[in-house]
Amino acid sequence: MLTILGFAMIATFLVLIMTKKMSPIAALVLIPALFCVAVGQGAQLGDYVIEGVGNLAPTAAMLMFAIVYFGVMIDVGLFDPIVRGILKFCQADPMRIVVGTAVLAAIVSLDGDGSTTFMITVSAMYPLYKRLKMSLVVMTGVAATANGVMNTLPWGGPTARAATALKLDASEIFVPMIPALAMGLLAVFVLAYVLGIRERKRLGMLTLDEALAREPEPETVSAGTGGKDRLRKGAAASVSASGTGTGSGTSAPAGGTENADEDDDAFQGLDPNRPTLRPKLYWFNAGLTAALLTAMIMGLLPIPVLFLLGAALALTVNFPHMPDQRARIAAHADNVLNVSGMVFAAAVFTGVLTGTGMVEHMADWVVGTVPDAMGPHMAIVTGLLSLPLTYFMSNDGFYFGVLPVLAEAGAAHGVSPVEIARASLAGQALHMSSPLVPAVYVLVGMAKVEFGDHTRFTVKWAVLTSLVVLAAGILFGIM
Repeated sequence: MLTILGFAMIATFLVLIMTKKMSPIAALVLIPALFCVAVGQGAQLGDYVIEGVGNLAPTAAMLMFAIVYFGVMIDVGLFDPIVRGILKFCQADPMRIVVGTAVLAAIVSLDGDGSTTFMITVSAMYPLYKRLKMSLVVMTGVAATANGVMNTLPWGGPTARAATALKLDASEIFVPMIPALAMGLLAVFVLAYVLGIRERKRLGMLTLDEALAREPEPETVSAGTGGKDRLRKGAAASVSASGTGTGSGTSAPAGGTENADEDDDAFQGLDPNRPTLRPKLYWFNAGLTAALLTAMIMGLLPIPVLFLLGAALALTVNFPHMPDQRARIAAHADNVLNVSGMVFAAAVFTGVLTGTGMVEHMADWVVGTVPDAMGPHMAIVTGLLSLPLTYFMSNDGFYFGVLPVLAEAGAAHGVSPVEIARASLAGQALHMSSPLVPAVYVLVGMAKVEFGDHTRFTVKWAVLTSLVVLAAGILFGIM
């Protein structure tokens, strides 16, 4: 019964948000609460929620201070050279812009943190998409899929979890997987090229001067196929993370829409005269960011602590006067509130899934459906199962709850645990668009894309990318 109710809860949640019958934050809270009562454990709802919130509190803290830190870095102009470089490369060509999105997301993903990757990528690329009226779900889909492939880096999380759960060395898992992951990343670049060609056919090519001469228009969200664009108007916050002299910052409700009355200049992030710029402190900010990312990769301190210290130091040095500091914090407050709120709402969902035992029963059912004849091929089975399981549950739940069971089943048929561990990484391209991944709300929030639109567009391409990684792993004899 718990198995059926668990799948029913997930399906209900996805249907409601994809059909826009409920907002993600409301669905994440109300649907699990309803199902918790349905399984007869309503009295324990408070305990489950508190446990879920406790587990995700460090993630919420990390996102809060990461948003403030990178928001300040964009305000002071640290990433302006990146934006200018991408502008120069893209030349208002939709195909180059989409490919540039994939390349930028992959490069920035080297820091191992999805939220910072999405903040930097969207801040750099959103102005181009907005001015050229390109599909914003193309941007979010390509960025999420590229980050998902790169999320398999040893310091990114999944590889470390697999190594810990199966008592293996992380390098033993990751290094042989590099060729397969490279094929997955190549698939993302090919996907970006194809989607870019579609956007080019739909919009045509402009020179950069022609693009700059265009008047900003209400936001366009489409699937990038040239068919069904929808103009969305409503309440939202400013998109410019760089600040434009009016105190606007990187802020938008997760999955929200844009204020159609707001004159949001698509290239204002490159304004060389905005008062928040700190050119004399450029190398200090670059060094601070490099040191922060290095410390994060080396694990010198917990990531929330690193971003807390980094945000405090960045604010103090760049804006020594208290009114300026308060203005910068206020400029990014909306995004902080929306993203952290979404994380805590997701804590209700995961808390109920775990506390009621739904996750355990679902995992046992899935493993139990594997025929005995597939025993010698448990690595392939693990790779295929990693797609839906890492989408519908957290990485912790999959790697610490399900993977040991799969490894034990594989060992009984002569399949080594390290092969199972490698195969388990195949689904990460899809995992990064899961509604249980806090970073995805940073992505859709800053891009002003509805989460349901992002899901409908991205899932099919992310599944295809994951299957490429799995097929390459089999072809290269890695698993």
